[in-house]
Amino acid sequence: MTTPELLAPAGTLEHLETALAYGADAVYAGQPRYSLRARNNSFKTVASLATGIERTHQQGKQFYLVTNIAPHNSKVRTFLDDMAPLVELQPDALIMSDPGLIMLVRERWPEQAIHLSVQANAVNWATVEFWRRQGVERVILSRELALEEIADIRDRVPEMELEVFVHGALCMAYSGRCLLSGYMNHRDANQGTCTNACRWNYREVSHQKDGTGDLIPVAETVEPREVLLEEPNRPGSFIPAYEDEHGSYIMNSRDLRAVQHVEALCRMGVHSLKIEGRTKSPYYVARTTQVYRRAIDRASAGQPFDMAQMDELEALSNRGYTEGFLRRHLPQEYQTYEQGSSQQGTEQVVGKIIAQDDQTLTVEVKNRFAVGDRLSLITPGGNVAFATDAMETVAGKALDCAPGSGYIVRVQRPEGTPDSLDFSYLTRHQAPAID
Repeated sequence: MTTPELLAPAGTLEHLETALAYGADAVYAGQPRYSLRARNNSFKTVASLATGIERTHQQGKQFYLVTNIAPHNSKVRTFLDDMAPLVELQPDALIMSDPGLIMLVRERWPEQAIHLSVQANAVNWATVEFWRRQGVERVILSRELALEEIADIRDRVPEMELEVFVHGALCMAYSGRCLLSGYMNHRDANQGTCTNACRWNYREVSHQKDGTGDLIPVAETVEPREVLLEEPNRPGSFIPAYEDEHGSYIMNSRDLRAVQHVEALCRMGVHSLKIEGRTKSPYYVARTTQVYRRAIDRASAGQPFDMAQMDELEALSNRGYTEGFLRRHLPQEYQTYEQGSSQQGTEQVVGKIIAQDDQTLTVEVKNRFAVGDRLSLITPGGNVAFATDAMETVAGKALDCAPGSGYIVRVQRPEGTPDSLDFSYLTRHQAPAID
């Protein structure tokens, strides 16, 4: 049984510090020009990356710089000049996918560690062995592999470090090699600007042709439709397509949740377990890192899996969960056909703790909560459930509720609160849905 590294996303410096506070061994962040997170990425300058790397190394943790774009010639031309000041910052590895860029880095900086990105779609042991011979130190395996396939790769190429995604969004294509966003919205997924067009809600709209032959809308079709699609070269083989009261979805993947397989991955000797989500909230990073940290520690100590961890992840907004391809399922187990956006979890983050004293917690409010609500204090040192029976402004005026973002309130400090509340959050337990 090995203890794998827990690798968490760092879309911003706050995400990075939150991940480390909740137990991540390593973080990964990308530079917008050369990674697949061109949008919603605060690491836009050498200075910002230098700060992130320095703070990570100060805690004895690892920082991996994502450089996994599929580059056209214009980006190859600028690549080495742009990378030079970043390599000087000594990231612990570059996460890369393009063979050409990998070649350039190996020639210019032969001592720089390289991890093969999931974008390279390594799905078999021969591919992993190939990259080992190119000097790559770690391969991030494709999400489309089953547990047995991962174990086989580990046995056949024992010298290579392996990394596996265990939580986060799934892509309808092989890890981002998709043209839907580029076709529909002129935002190229392979250049870091995916709009997730595969998840959107589409409805058929009645139309007519204008004088130039273009289709123009007339009125939206209200009645849901069901059609069968037949491919001419396979007569008699039909694919159903549905439009119901929710609309029509092309490939609306559920989210990956593999906490129940952490023990198996530890047993087979996987080196790193990875959480997806550089564009998610710091609260998401806190909760996922906390749960997977505990799962790894329990597995390494020989303790059985705690099923309560499945419920803890239900606290987060999600698109419905799946084990992905780690075990084989029917197609409907991977996709959700009922909505295109994330649904609220069993808990909603309502505030961030910004100060405390012996009696109270000062909360920067994010969402509405009221006196009598069931709350949880989420901290790096552990979580505390409680119900608040009083609330006040910072000036001491009693309140029945905190209306929402923009307010700062005080609530009583629950028994069992840890001494340090850096990177701590307050959540409200949601009432169960009524059918």
